[in-house]
Amino acid sequence: MRRTAFTVTVDGSYAAWLALGHGTDGWFPERWTLDGPEPYAVSLPGGQPEEPDSEVLPLSDGRVLIRRRVAERYALSLLYPAGPGTGELPLGAIECPYLSLLPPAPDGTSAYALVHGEEQTTLWRVHGGAGGPELLATVPGHCEGGAWLDRSGRLLALDRELEGLTKAVVVDLGRGGETGPLLQITEKSNDRLLLAEPDSGLLVVRSDAPGVDRLGWGVLGSARPVRFPECLLPPDASLTPFAAQPGQGLSPEGCSVAFRVDRAAGSWVGVWRPGRKRLQQFQGPAGWLAGAGLWTADGELRLPFVTPGVPCGLARLRLSEDGTAVVPGEAGEDAACEDAADPEEGEPAAVPAPRPVPLQQAPCARTS
Repeated sequence: MRRTAFTVTVDGSYAAWLALGHGTDGWFPERWTLDGPEPYAVSLPGGQPEEPDSEVLPLSDGRVLIRRRVAERYALSLLYPAGPGTGELPLGAIECPYLSLLPPAPDGTSAYALVHGEEQTTLWRVHGGAGGPELLATVPGHCEGGAWLDRSGRLLALDRELEGLTKAVVVDLGRGGETGPLLQITEKSNDRLLLAEPDSGLLVVRSDAPGVDRLGWGVLGSARPVRFPECLLPPDASLTPFAAQPGQGLSPEGCSVAFRVDRAAGSWVGVWRPGRKRLQQFQGPAGWLAGAGLWTADGELRLPFVTPGVPCGLARLRLSEDGTAVVPGEAGEDAACEDAADPEEGEPAAVPAPRPVPLQQAPCARTS
């Protein structure tokens, strides 16, 4: 049995998670190398097993940041292979009720975290600064989520709950943590950002503005309203986006998005592009770590999996023109996956940053 919280660096070179050892070995960090001919895993156990609520974050230099709870504080360290054992570099600690790591930063070397309070949330840089943990910004309200809106690591989107409503806001690290609105579809709607792809500007959101909670999409900086495709509201499944195709320039409608599709019978892979207005659903490879994966710029979806015979596997999926997915099998032979459902339907402060245009006060558009 293994934990499925699997985090991949922005450049797709490394991943990390907590794995569960055999017998009484307990939980331990495991780093996967993904940018070689074949993936391989390196265990990074410490002097004792980790607690299952510890968090790990891979860096692009191959080290893994770990966040551990120790009494009333959270201790942060870097882990790395050191001969037959594990090297550890302490980074400091923050005393607080709860601290969570943010998704990997675009530069691959910095790491950020949120400290959650009852009335405010503080943003910290926990690695990549001048010294130990560094307080960067204080945001009124309770913030969760986290998505980077640009490749420079300057604009960070958070879902903020304030006065009974949740709205996505943007924190500008180049302006001292200045916070402004990002999503405000209607004045009284709850509008969350689930995924952002900086190259194309594609945003995948969840909002109850249409009357029920549903998925929609918009474009960063666009004046067009958020659209809510019918194909992203299947009657018998819930959808969670986990990866978007990079390198699409200013072509958000051609940007492929991968979803975890949860049904009563299990989890499937969903692939959608705004321009095609349809959600294709496929069985993932055996042992898929459901909800984990990455896209390459040339359109290959890579899905990590673990089986008794393959402890570290990466299936590669491509869509042909007719919508058939091809996933390499464990022995290297291609195996077709059936389409299970086909509903029709310089210094930061000196560089001007693109100002996000809030997708606000615009009518909701429903599309097929």
